Amino acid sequence: MKRYSWEKYQKTIPDDHFYYARSCIRQNFFPGSEAVFLKIMGDDLGVDIFDDAKHTSCTGIGYHSDIVPLETIMTVVARQFSLMSDAGYKNMVSSCITSFGLYTEILSMWHHFPELEEKTRANLKAATGRTFEKPECVVHSSDLMFHFRDRIAEKAKVRLVDPESGRPLKVVEHIGCHYAKIFPTAGIGGSEFPYVLAGMVESWGGEVVDYPERRHCCGFGFRNYLVQANRGAPVANSRQKFESMAPYKPDFIVANCPGCTMFLDKWQYTISEMEGVTYGADGHGIPVLSYEEMAGIVLGYDPWDLGMQMHQVGVEPLLNKLDIEYDHSRKYLGNNGKYISHPTECGL
Repeated sequence: MKRYSWEKYQKTIPDDHFYYARSCIRQNFFPGSEAVFLKIMGDDLGVDIFDDAKHTSCTGIGYHSDIVPLETIMTVVARQFSLMSDAGYKNMVSSCITSFGLYTEILSMWHHFPELEEKTRANLKAATGRTFEKPECVVHSSDLMFHFRDRIAEKAKVRLVDPESGRPLKVVEHIGCHYAKIFPTAGIGGSEFPYVLAGMVESWGGEVVDYPERRHCCGFGFRNYLVQANRGAPVANSRQKFESMAPYKPDFIVANCPGCTMFLDKWQYTISEMEGVTYGADGHGIPVLSYEEMAGIVLGYDPWDLGMQMHQVGVEPLLNKLDIEYDHSRKYLGNNGKYISHPTECGL
């Protein structure tokens, strides 16, 4: 019975041949994460994954903010599926969990209400002249990283272990709401036992921190943040999480949502400025990593090539703890090797 119960939380993930849909906001917050994901999949693991310059934003932020109508976003998503079909792929992997949630939601609506699919096909044909095939499989990019976690562990150059003491690093994993809470069966472990990030952490030597607010939302909520007057709500939600996790002294936080990653990083700086409070050791914040950055560290990538200089909370304490060598002078260089500038203050 126990084995059967866990089976319903599993997810079938293909081994190869994926059409990759980038995220609009990730490229602004953490631009190195998508690049390293493609590099890990293609160069390190030999996975066929197609990065298509023709696809657009899914318009999910506009949809969830009541700006983009349902018919419009269905037509936009149908165009993404059309591009996937044109490229010869049947498996779609989404970088953004909002896109992932929308693709899952729209496919479900089309299944239950075929007339919506037919109307979308007509709208797409009228607007672009295109047709499309629905994907056979839709996964999030964290699903794919989880799927290959053991192969990454075999290639690991760094383990999530303190080399001085030999203890596993304590890691807080944060699952974005649109990954497992809209359609629980779409995420590994569902909404009750999401294992997609925990599985990576454990495979790579770390220890997952269980704390009271582990499944509490970061507070993004789209309109909570997009409307300036509402921004007290997201910072209060994140603060509740920080206060709950701090006694467990985590070494870092990892998240699979671009918004969550940004807010859990950004709000620590905000709270330090508002209240003079920091939640990490020695007056620092708790570093916040994307799962691609975590995998890149494990595989021995240079932290600045991963784009970790974009974080509000400095990652150097974590790198030092893992005994990772890095050139501090490269932190503020652009892709062309030129100096960009650096913060006047760096209290975290």
